[in-house]
Amino acid sequence: MYKLCFFVPETHLEAVKRAVFAAGAGRIGAYDQCAWQVLGQGQFRPLEGSKPYLGETDTLERVAEWKVEMVVADELIHAAVKALKASHPYETPAFDVWRLSDLQF
Repeated sequence: MYKLCFFVPETHLEAVKRAVFAAGAGRIGAYDQCAWQVLGQGQFRPLEGSKPYLGETDTLERVAEWKVEMVVADELIHAAVKALKASHPYETPAFDVWRLSDLQF
């Protein structure tokens, strides 16, 4: 199992979650669409040659973004990341993929 974490502006929060859920992410036992999210502030500066969704070349941009985390089964992680990239408004979305251990007690 993996944990997928990504950052997205509020304008696209629900659309990106829907796309990633449709790819099978966010399933825990008999539950689906499981996620944790919190609002924060991201920043970036578009460089020459970029095509930013927000901001202008060579100018620091600060934007309210949601950090969203969810689990993804091994066999679905590639589809989930593909769905994230296809539905996200940013040219290069920021995301993390972490491999999780299965601890049995």
